[in-house]
Amino acid sequence: MSSGTDALLALRQAIKQKNPVTYTNDSGPVSSFSSATHIVLSSTITLPKSAPTRLRKPGTTSTDPQSNPQDFFALGAVYLAWLLRDASSAEYMKQVRENGYTVGFVSVTERKAVADWLEDKTQTLSGLVPIEAESTTPPGTPPQLRGTASLPSLTSSKGTESTSSPLKRRYVADPADMEVVKKIKANEIELQDRNTVLRGIKPNNFNSVKVAFAEKLKKLKEASNKHYSSSSTWSSAPSTPGESQIASTQATEQLSNHHDFIFSHLTYHYEARARAASEGNARAEDVIPIYRKRTTIDPSGRETETQTRYFVVDSAEALAKFGPDAWDRVVCVMTTGQAWQFRPYKWQDPKALFHHVKGIYFSWTNDPPNPKIKDWNVTELKIDPHRRHVDKSVVAHFWRILDQWTTTYKPSLMQG
Repeated sequence: MSSGTDALLALRQAIKQKNPVTYTNDSGPVSSFSSATHIVLSSTITLPKSAPTRLRKPGTTSTDPQSNPQDFFALGAVYLAWLLRDASSAEYMKQVRENGYTVGFVSVTERKAVADWLEDKTQTLSGLVPIEAESTTPPGTPPQLRGTASLPSLTSSKGTESTSSPLKRRYVADPADMEVVKKIKANEIELQDRNTVLRGIKPNNFNSVKVAFAEKLKKLKEASNKHYSSSSTWSSAPSTPGESQIASTQATEQLSNHHDFIFSHLTYHYEARARAASEGNARAEDVIPIYRKRTTIDPSGRETETQTRYFVVDSAEALAKFGPDAWDRVVCVMTTGQAWQFRPYKWQDPKALFHHVKGIYFSWTNDPPNPKIKDWNVTELKIDPHRRHVDKSVVAHFWRILDQWTTTYKPSLMQG
């Protein structure tokens, strides 16, 4: 096996050619994936299970798997995601743990995209670091050139050795094309440059616009002040869960919405929206991924920093994106205090719902107690409309409550 073999391309080619994939270790061939140290993809290609691939883990920015292998999925984790592509989410998580991948495994929601790419059903994969000239030619096959094109040779200083690389091909301009370009440039007339474009003919005065909108701005400011002094009236916007850990939120008129209140204090909220859009989610507000760093201290005093991904989902329809068992990964539902908001939920009865998920109810500090939530298993968090600088302490308290609840009732979601 060549040391330059790309693990992902080799695995993809083996799956495409339907080669039997076997396992081996220092003692020889084995039948169990968990006891293997290497994966045999063909008669000439055997790769370690721990070999880093070019598939980057969520939340990392490294581009070199060899220099930062901890930021990329191992070959064994990618192969296991394809091998268990048709298994249920619960069975997949069970097999992942039994094969030793308590961390660094492909998540349930990313599994299908990885399997489709490996089976050549799609040509794009989120998080895949490209190589300079990615090729689907099986490893060990001599490169084929089109037409009469030839690869430039790199001759040593002594002129005795000549090597060529199929991945780095020097572009040689056609002499005829170069002459045409020279003639075109010679006849070009530059009408504008970056300075003349910005230079206006006469100064513009926008005072009339300022006067026209002064009264409207005044009314908007007065309405905003009145808005914060009024009592809290909750609007109905049912929400539901999504991915490895799912926080389901509820929009309100007076409290803006919980996306902005909770998660803008936690992470780069607008960066999360942009990242969601770049990952192919056309409605960036429909499902928003939130990346949160947590620091834990084990009994020996060693600090470990992990990054957990939450998905904030704001509509019942968006739940279908995460499969039929998405409710098993719900960790929080923020309620408006209205029982009818749970009609599209799996558990429509509030008492049953908040037995399976953590319930949060936000209110102003000057609001009277809400009798409707008295018998529900929810935690009420108060927000002071006149001391908004203490919002961060409320947000910190929210995450302490959620972490404690998830660790107690759904510890598997805190792993990875």
